Amino acid sequence: MVLRLFLKSVPLLAAALLAGPAMAQIGHGTATSVSVANAPRLHFTPDEMALAEAIAGDPDLAAFYGRHGLRPVFLGESAAPRREALRRAIAEAPRHAIPSARYAPHLLGATEGIEAELAHARALSRLLSDLSGGVLRPSRVDGEIKREGGGHDVPGLLARFVESSDPAAVIASAAPDHPAYRALQQALAGRADLDIPHHLPRVPEGLWRIGMRGGDLPLMRARLEAMGLSAPAAEPTLYDAELALSVQRFQEAAGLPADGIAGPQTIRALNGETPSGQDGRQRAIAVALERLRWMGGHDLNQRHVWVNIPEYSTTIVENGAEIFRTRSVVGKHADEMRTPEFSDMLSHIVVNPTWTVPPGMLQRTYLPKLRENRHAFPHLDVIDRRGNVVPREALDLSGGFPYRLRQKPSDDNALGIVKFIFPNPWNIYLHDTPNKSLFGNRMRAASNGCIRIGDPVDLAHQLLSRQTDDPAAMFRRARDSGREQWLTMRPAIPVHLVYFTAWPDDQGRVRLFDDVYGRDARIWRALQDATQG
Repeated sequence: MVLRLFLKSVPLLAAALLAGPAMAQIGHGTATSVSVANAPRLHFTPDEMALAEAIAGDPDLAAFYGRHGLRPVFLGESAAPRREALRRAIAEAPRHAIPSARYAPHLLGATEGIEAELAHARALSRLLSDLSGGVLRPSRVDGEIKREGGGHDVPGLLARFVESSDPAAVIASAAPDHPAYRALQQALAGRADLDIPHHLPRVPEGLWRIGMRGGDLPLMRARLEAMGLSAPAAEPTLYDAELALSVQRFQEAAGLPADGIAGPQTIRALNGETPSGQDGRQRAIAVALERLRWMGGHDLNQRHVWVNIPEYSTTIVENGAEIFRTRSVVGKHADEMRTPEFSDMLSHIVVNPTWTVPPGMLQRTYLPKLRENRHAFPHLDVIDRRGNVVPREALDLSGGFPYRLRQKPSDDNALGIVKFIFPNPWNIYLHDTPNKSLFGNRMRAASNGCIRIGDPVDLAHQLLSRQTDDPAAMFRRARDSGREQWLTMRPAIPVHLVYFTAWPDDQGRVRLFDDVYGRDARIWRALQDATQG
């Protein structure tokens, strides 16, 4: 009865067990019946029954053992290389910022019996799932992360593991094969590169350049000296070239822009108050490794657009190398304004775009003022459901607002002269802006959710370069029309809106960025809860 119910609940296993070693060729040729040798299995050993019952609630293991006829794969002397490969991989799990205890290594001592088979199978299945798709399901940690994560074909990986002459290589192949992942792992191992002296007085925030003097500089020097990055100076209250060089060394080690200028971010790092502190740095790297595992379903070596929210940057990456970079402005740290994380396909470049006020912004900002003065916002047209412009005198503002607000193409359009479309349920896109002043700020979380681009025309040219020999001319013709023009991307290009507070530069040095939305803190706590064994 147990097995019958189990097979009913797990179609893959039922099909594998009941099919037998071969299927009859009914309706093809002369074979019209199933031979005795090919008959479905109708009898099972007690161990097979116990295994079937134990894995009934695990779809990955059910699918794997269904394909293998409930045969054990970890028991006996012949399976010793598999057990050893698994044991070593579990011991090396901390290289991925995952504690070994998550895989219950203390249960892997036995080599005989159904419990030993199950312990090894469960540990391997969990490890392969974690490495190929992440420990967490991201959307459950934060609703603004529109990713599900989840492992690759874990049953397929399990099958490859069993069939391979090098099972350790199969486990290693489950983790992301990306230079950034390897650089983050190396940074994770380098735990001694920063040792913040928490016992010393903190340095007050300020902005220090060569030639400036101040009474706070001896505190800065003391911290740098304690880390072995500076030596006593003849004029401790002078920010001289030697002190700037010491600050630059610290910035390089901390993953900060290494300009030798001690601004608020550098001083907070010196005080151990940001992820540049040793513990915070390791946490940021651990979370970044998990985030890269979530991206396992995407080929990050193919050409793509990469928007890193905490870095306030948009890049184009091709064959693993960055070929274009521009500054970005992202959503404010406020409800309904934070930029979500997701991936999609950039399908169109819209030149001379119209701008329709998003519904949430219309309700929050525009509608209250329109009810006070129906002639407010004269640069916006009021559009009815049929797409017709409604005169302001004809507006019915007594109940709801069955209209849209739309701005015609112009140099003052809120979207500037170009936007980049990747259709998604959250109405997020990249776009130009007439307000260029924000791109000079270090903190650039200031939009209503969409991503403003510092060099939008150059971005358009780069994106169009695959489909025309003269992308500048193609863009200019659309621009000179004065009308909204949709340029189709051929082919469409993946775009990834991501959130990495730790990310390696082109030299492999990990840089750190502020956790502007507090998402990494939530992920870190969830990782701690999920990896306690």
